[in-house]
Amino acid sequence: MTDLDDIDLKILSLLQQDASLTNKEIAFQLHKSVATIHDRTRRLKEEGYIRRVAAILDPKKIGKGLIAFSHVLLNDHTSTTLTTFEREVIKFPEVMECFQMTGTFDFLLRVATADMEEYQRFYRNKLANLPNISTVQSFFVLTEVKSDTAYPL
Repeated sequence: MTDLDDIDLKILSLLQQDASLTNKEIAFQLHKSVATIHDRTRRLKEEGYIRRVAAILDPKKIGKGLIAFSHVLLNDHTSTTLTTFEREVIKFPEVMECFQMTGTFDFLLRVATADMEEYQRFYRNKLANLPNISTVQSFFVLTEVKSDTAYPL
């Protein structure tokens, strides 16, 4: 983050809160020219500070109200086994996030489904059919207390 100045950080903060802001709106808020904001935003994208721009949807309103966090333990930890699991699990649209972890389990998945029946179908027909899975332990969200996508800068 050493290559970022205060203006870059302000642009990133504003875009994290509302990615639909135009360069003109950002320029007005930061008292800079539209061309300056355009150039800086383009550079931030090119350098990978901004990976992508997306709308954040309400999962309940789109019929994906059941969120599960599933811990996955694999039978072995060869490079081939890990790569195969990663390559296959990311194909499942129910898997919103996949993290390789330290500790007792190898991977943590955030899974979004409509309900428990859909989760069961996902588990039985997709996740449990992947090779080299030893254990899957899932935890279901009762209440979402905080969900933020913006990093403090």
